[in-house]
Amino acid sequence: MDVREAMKNQTHVAMILSGHVLSSAPKDSNVIFSPASINSAITMHAAGPGGDLVSGQILSFLRSSSIDELKTVFRELASVVYTDRSATGGPKITAANGLWIDKSLPTDPKFKDLFENFFKAVYVPVDFRSEVNFPFNISFIRKKKKSRAEEVRKEVNSWVEHHTNNLIKDLLPDGCWIIERKKKNRRAWKRPFEKYYTRDNDFHLVNGTSVSVPFMSSYDNQYVRAYDGFKVLRLPYRRGSDDTNRKFSMYFYLPDKKDGLDDLLEKMVSTPGFLDSHIPTYRDELEKFRIPKFKIEFGFSVTSVLDRLGLRSMSMYHKACVEIDEEGAEAAAATADGDCGCSLDFVEPPKKIDFVADHPFLFLTREEKTGTVLFVGQIFDPSGPCSGSNSDSDDY
Repeated sequence: MDVREAMKNQTHVAMILSGHVLSSAPKDSNVIFSPASINSAITMHAAGPGGDLVSGQILSFLRSSSIDELKTVFRELASVVYTDRSATGGPKITAANGLWIDKSLPTDPKFKDLFENFFKAVYVPVDFRSEVNFPFNISFIRKKKKSRAEEVRKEVNSWVEHHTNNLIKDLLPDGCWIIERKKKNRRAWKRPFEKYYTRDNDFHLVNGTSVSVPFMSSYDNQYVRAYDGFKVLRLPYRRGSDDTNRKFSMYFYLPDKKDGLDDLLEKMVSTPGFLDSHIPTYRDELEKFRIPKFKIEFGFSVTSVLDRLGLRSMSMYHKACVEIDEEGAEAAAATADGDCGCSLDFVEPPKKIDFVADHPFLFLTREEKTGTVLFVGQIFDPSGPCSGSNSDSDDY
């Protein structure tokens, strides 16, 4: 098995999933979600109790040949991506996996060993109908049963809120069930923005109006490249003193047209290898450089999205948030059930350009060496409410 090829497949899956999530979101809404978190939860579902019933669907969806291959990819990502380097100045990324399973479900003892020793997850059989105290940890929740299931739901929400520094609140709505993977990270820009240069400017909305929001700016050279119909900005994150195995960057994809986001999303999703072939590899001086500060949160049911992608009989809820400011980016996600590491040909630097993100754009966070896409989102209005979702929809 070629691990790098398997990881490349995961990137492809992340982009397909992104296309479905973003295009299905409420019109002109700010969106943030974590493909990596959802994929990890799906992998755990395939390896867990009852996974054999849907393993064929999951392997097809994740473009993998076997459960063992999925586990190998999971192990590789855990060793590279989900490692805390905050003590040495690098990114702080923590992940927690867990399974709270109803005792009435038939299980094999090997699953407990798999979850605890391989996935490093909490595995706790519980009786949702009794009034007993459970370990305060992340869980797998069946459909709500009387009062105890409601108490467990509240415990999970409280746990997630605590372990994401209060970024994710009320992950689980009433009556849902999940396999959950919680992830939080705080990363500082390699070249932080000076707050002195932050100024209010107009951000143009797709309805023809505009809003005034704080824009960050810098006179440093930036990793920017212009392509046909859009521009890409790469902001590397600071690395720790011993952080030699991974590199994180945040990417901003800005269409030339103020209403060009849908076309850009379609191009990103439909073009094989789009991310790897659109990476600014050198820093260049810009005429103008401004990106807005923003803070958004978005939660939705992944069930209908997975169903359209061929993963049926799975129920999952997901919530993520991100905050962008002068110092860096703080993001979190919870899912229920010279800095580029790529090899590219050298190209001549373009003429001096600008990068002014004053209209809707896409963004994502990725680990460069593995290609893991941690977060994907879109900004239609950086002044909009932090919290977003649509619980009345079948999808959101």
